[in-house]
Amino acid sequence: MSTKDNLASLLARTELFKGLSTNELAACIPSFREAKFKKGQALFVRGESATGLYLVADGRVRLAIATEDGRELSFRHATAGELLGEIAALDGGTRSADATALTAVTAYRLDKEDFRKLWRERPALSERLIAFLCGRLRDTSGQLESIALHPLHVRLARFFLVALGNRKPEPGKRLPLELGMSQSELALLLGASRPKINEALGKLEETGAINRTIDRIFCDPAKLADIDDA
Repeated sequence: MSTKDNLASLLARTELFKGLSTNELAACIPSFREAKFKKGQALFVRGESATGLYLVADGRVRLAIATEDGRELSFRHATAGELLGEIAALDGGTRSADATALTAVTAYRLDKEDFRKLWRERPALSERLIAFLCGRLRDTSGQLESIALHPLHVRLARFFLVALGNRKPEPGKRLPLELGMSQSELALLLGASRPKINEALGKLEETGAINRTIDRIFCDPAKLADIDDA
């Protein structure tokens, strides 16, 4: 697959660009530039001026906020087909979080002025932008609600359900899930400690909602959903 075709495919998967016509997507592609990052390298850091947004093509990026005393809260992992850095690129403010490559990352960068030009000149993209930002707000509200109101094993069940997506297991079988992150990373993402995550995993295992092996988790979506609804 050519770079152009790959970028078109990635854009069509994003919440912001999906739904645009083939011609509209094609018009957006020339504004993107490839950028590569090594594992552990920062794409951007909190407080710096925003110069653009990124579309992840390959790899995993952690978005996190660090406190002055060294504590860190991860609130999102971005993988292939996801955008990051769009808020500051829109309002011209500073970065609100650190973005760090957890693996080697290939991304496509869209400079701030090119981004603004695209949504000013293309009404369809402007309409998608409103829906995209509303979705981000809903996701943030849901995450805050989950942390504040639900026990950790319930939050973990909900996280697994989201990660499974629309996949359905064969009768009598579980769905394998490769998280692509360590328990420590999962703990940061859910606002907990690693021992607490291990304890929550144990609770899910006791209910039969999951089964753990060395490198994978096998999930029963129906039982996970029952825990989420409890």
